[in-house]
Amino acid sequence: MTGDETDWRRHAEAARGFMPPDEGLALHEAAREAVGSHPGPLLEVGSYCGKSAIYLGAAAREAGRLVFAVDHHRGSEENQAGWEFHEPDLVDPEVGALDTLPTFRRTIHGAGLEGTVVAVVGDSPRIAAVWTTPLALVFIDGGHGREPAHRDYEGWAPRVGDGGLLVIHDVFPDPADGGRPPYEIYRRALDSGAFVETGAVGSLRVLRRVAPGW
Repeated sequence: MTGDETDWRRHAEAARGFMPPDEGLALHEAAREAVGSHPGPLLEVGSYCGKSAIYLGAAAREAGRLVFAVDHHRGSEENQAGWEFHEPDLVDPEVGALDTLPTFRRTIHGAGLEGTVVAVVGDSPRIAAVWTTPLALVFIDGGHGREPAHRDYEGWAPRVGDGGLLVIHDVFPDPADGGRPPYEIYRRALDSGAFVETGAVGSLRVLRRVAPGW
């Protein structure tokens, strides 16, 4: 293992977020595979504090690619006050709302990925509506409510280039293990005939585009 690899792994493991190391490394390997088979950039939906962006960014940096990290940085439903994954220290006291962007920027800076990971701050479906560049990889890990998850899928699945990868986090086939919307969009992708599954680690699913559509 090289010094650079040890460094980014250390930063990824220390970063705030909810991705287990085995799933993060699987995301990293998917990104490496994607940049080897498609010339486009990578994009993630749902960056939170930057943990997953390190796994993607380390692979993109090797290939001289960019990762676009799309997030409004106000947190998903489960991050709000009174919910299970709320972190009070991430609330901006001046506006009284969650703001994960400063932590995200510190995370990316600390991992040495500021030249690779580009923060795109805004509403995912609105950004998707004007996005035109085919993507080597799209990682969906945004809001897990039914409407946000399906809107992310509908906005970004069509942007995956030919042979590119669609990666979805928090896919739980058993409802007892977690929320249904990520599983629902995973099934939509498979049922469309446009994607086939190529890998699964924990709740992470990797799918490759094999036909037009979504």
